Amino acid sequence: MDQFLFFLVAFLAVASAVYFVFARNPLYAILSLIVTMFSIAGMYILLNAQFLAIIQIIVYAGAIMVLFLYILMMLNLNKQDESKKNNTLKFVGVFTAGLLLIGVLGVFRGVQDNHVVVENVDRGVGLTKNLGRLLFNEYVLPFELASILILAGIVGAVLIGKKDL
Repeated sequence: MDQFLFFLVAFLAVASAVYFVFARNPLYAILSLIVTMFSIAGMYILLNAQFLAIIQIIVYAGAIMVLFLYILMMLNLNKQDESKKNNTLKFVGVFTAGLLLIGVLGVFRGVQDNHVVVENVDRGVGLTKNLGRLLFNEYVLPFELASILILAGIVGAVLIGKKDL
């Protein structure tokens, strides 16, 4: 039953992502992206990663999608701008997608189908506690570097947005 639900949610995620790419109306595209984000959160729940599912819903489906909708409404896109697209850009996009597909297939060719054995996991504590132990014990340097990178991005956004500096 779990595998059927996983494939159902995965199909919904892929279908809504494909609709996002090919949708003509930007509003429908963003709404399908919201469905994609909720589907990914559903996959996290089925993989017993509830914390990641909640973060996915709050950050991506909540904050980022509201920001996208706000930007879309402020841009006021018209249909007359669509005819100005150049065929060269379409060719470059298809060529780049083909290169990406070749790269992904090359990566999957090198992957071996070995079963991963999970050891040293304390099943008595929750997922969030295990995640915290892992982040602050084994991956403390990448965690701190990511926080510095996020801080630099916030400072840069404030400096760009501020007119009086």
